[in-house]
Amino acid sequence: MKFVDEAPIRVEAGKGGNGCLSFRREKYIPRGGPDGGDGGDGGSVFLEGDASLNTLVDYRFTRNFRAETGQGGQGRNMTGRKGEDLILKVPVGTSAIDMETDEILADITEAGQQVMVARGGWHGLGNTRFKSSVNQAPRQTSPGQEGESREIKLELKVLADVGMLGLPNAGKSTFIRSVSSATPKVADYPFTTLVPSLGVVRLQRHRSFVIADIPGLIEGASEGAGLGIRFLKHLTRNRVLLHTIDMAPWDDITPAEAATSIVRELEKFSPTLVQRERWLVLNKLDMVPEEEREARCQSVIDALGWEGPVYRVSAINGEGTEQLCHDLMMRLETMKEEEEANPELAEIEHQTQLAMQEEARQRIEELRLAYRAKKAGKTLEDEDDSDDDDWNEDDYDVEVEYVK
Repeated sequence: MKFVDEAPIRVEAGKGGNGCLSFRREKYIPRGGPDGGDGGDGGSVFLEGDASLNTLVDYRFTRNFRAETGQGGQGRNMTGRKGEDLILKVPVGTSAIDMETDEILADITEAGQQVMVARGGWHGLGNTRFKSSVNQAPRQTSPGQEGESREIKLELKVLADVGMLGLPNAGKSTFIRSVSSATPKVADYPFTTLVPSLGVVRLQRHRSFVIADIPGLIEGASEGAGLGIRFLKHLTRNRVLLHTIDMAPWDDITPAEAATSIVRELEKFSPTLVQRERWLVLNKLDMVPEEEREARCQSVIDALGWEGPVYRVSAINGEGTEQLCHDLMMRLETMKEEEEANPELAEIEHQTQLAMQEEARQRIEELRLAYRAKKAGKTLEDEDDSDDDDWNEDDYDVEVEYVK
């Protein structure tokens, strides 16, 4: 299945049905009077969250959607049938943004949640409505109103409590395989993770949280290097970020350099996201000689000036992961209790997420414009050579599996 996390579409609600001009004409009933009925309302367009979907691929090729038009009124005061509403199924975690005004029309966070994105037109009135003591045979009617039409952009941001970020081959996918039932691809080369993957960490029967892994970042990702930063937007819904460091890197970069490069890329992407609560996870310590472990760990802490939580783990054999998951569960439960006790905290969190998402959109749009400008300046031959580098495509031809 192709993973698509953005899709521009056009939605158009149905037009209201016209009112009817009619007079009652029956034998033995002189001067029957007006009996034109009203039209039916036009159908509206709704987005509905569907837990069985995890990609917007259905909207990649079909991008125009129109609800049904209301039926016109008829004689004998018969009202026209209402146009059928159009319900578009989207993955949970999808936002709808008006492309003209940048207004957020909908934010689908639960399965079954419905939000109207285009309202159907109001019905027209039949001539019966215009009957009065001084106008007993009215010939006036009103037409149905046009339905709303909008160009909207669907954005999918996976819903997870915890997000993992780090360089390629930092062991993020191995960590998720270790603590959940998810089975993301793991290999001994960079960029084995091409799309976000989710896993559910269950500590007890009724205590669990969702963890997300996004493709690794590299130096220069904020300028479009590697897979770029387009997947960082999936971290804007996370409450805690796990900054994962490879303590036994395969290349010449040191763990301290790897840690600081991720922070620099985050700062360029979203100043709000970099202030998000982050925990430091020092991974692959089983591959570091015991006498060197403390010195390597301390070098990372010093390079970052780190004062937050630090966890030393080995994801491949599960060392240290149980305590980390337990502490994450406790922290998430504490956050939930604090927000329930103080609604202002929940509102602050909501506004913080909106700020991060807006910064993400602006930064990604800047990169797209820069890419298009650069591509426009190339010759045809250069463009042919760069076809494989078109990061602006909305999908990758890879398999994606969400295990819950």
